[in-house]
Amino acid sequence: MTISAMASSAKAQTDKCDPRVAITKSLLGYGILAMPFYVIVSVIEGAIRPGFDFTTHDWSLLANGHLGWIHITNLILTGLMTVAFAGGLARSTGSAWTGRLVTLYGIGLIGAGVLIADPAHGFPAGSADGAGSISWHGAGHMVSATIGFAGLIAACFVLARHYSRRGDRAWAWFTRTTGAVFALSFLGIAGSGGAAASVLAFTAAVLLVTVWSAATAVHEYQRAH
Repeated sequence: MTISAMASSAKAQTDKCDPRVAITKSLLGYGILAMPFYVIVSVIEGAIRPGFDFTTHDWSLLANGHLGWIHITNLILTGLMTVAFAGGLARSTGSAWTGRLVTLYGIGLIGAGVLIADPAHGFPAGSADGAGSISWHGAGHMVSATIGFAGLIAACFVLARHYSRRGDRAWAWFTRTTGAVFALSFLGIAGSGGAAASVLAFTAAVLLVTVWSAATAVHEYQRAH
């Protein structure tokens, strides 16, 4: 074994034993799980809930009805995992604001789970067509989601700037694009009144965020030292 190889092996062993690195990687691991967990559970829910239409109904509506507790739990667990991921991002990138903004996103998810969205567009079965009336918890759901999404969008641009400074141009582009696409899709669904095209566009944006967050967590996990 060469001296260089021995030095690399020794450093890898040191990093492996360093509790700070272990904590950072553990926190980043939640970023690999959080959004895929949310998407998988939501898709299964939508597939088994009578009357739910992926082209018409926002996933938040799944929190209504006798099985609504599943989606409420889904949102809260995803939010908690996202907050943990935020801590890992702050530690691995050294960007405190990235951590704070992703934490805000996680808190928004938790709030959106606690404050249930109002029934709308005929879901659950028996609900009125259209947007329907807005309750205090429905309004709170929208506020929580808006604050959380704003945190996510801002985090993307802050992190993209960090990646640009680090010379990581591909990740800067990916992160900035994710933030821009999600921002546009959120504005679209917020202003469309639930039009099918906007619902599908927002769903696609959620899937993009899912890929981005998991991929970013892996990227930072591999760089953590």
